[in-house]
Amino acid sequence: MDRIRTVSCFSKLNDEQLEKLKKISVIKKFKAKEILFYEGDEPIYLYVLLQGTLKVYKTNHKGQQIFLHQFYPGGLVAELANFENIPYPATAEFMSNSEVLRIDYKALEHDFFKNPEISFEIIKSLIAKHKILIDVIQKEVILTADAKVAKFILENGELFKTLKNTQVASILNLTPETLSRTLSKFKTSGLIELDEQHHIHVLKPQKLEEVL
Repeated sequence: MDRIRTVSCFSKLNDEQLEKLKKISVIKKFKAKEILFYEGDEPIYLYVLLQGTLKVYKTNHKGQQIFLHQFYPGGLVAELANFENIPYPATAEFMSNSEVLRIDYKALEHDFFKNPEISFEIIKSLIAKHKILIDVIQKEVILTADAKVAKFILENGELFKTLKNTQVASILNLTPETLSRTLSKFKTSGLIELDEQHHIHVLKPQKLEEVL
């Protein structure tokens, strides 16, 4: 019950409500590379990521992955598919060992959606997803490869300590070779420094921002 209370949507429920929610929920464990759902699957459950990282991507006609977003603990996952009763528009794959709160969506809708606190949190989550969509469009249509890498370093530089370059390249929808060349270019220009563990240290953040 305590773990459910840490989820922002349910943090203000009383003990009786939490107990009711617990009866329609289960915590599932997943290993890295396991799939939570595939593009085209019908949504039956509402998922909340409790631990680990999860990436969502689409697959083009060539079988290539187009990265859309990475989820961190505490967030609802692809809830729009539940609300609109449409198939999942993308595939969700775990990037690390993770835990997910799986909730029976129909039961949640019937018993809890009249609660204003839950409704407000869901609206906030949907607004956040709208911002993510705008960011994806900007990244894929407007930004150059240099700008994609610069933006990622400025906003998510710590991930270079936990992710392989191939994983970062996948997130940016770049080839590993393009990512490597761009990092080398930034290093030669004195914008960043790479240590022995290949961790990135930003030396000139304003110059990186200019790349954007």
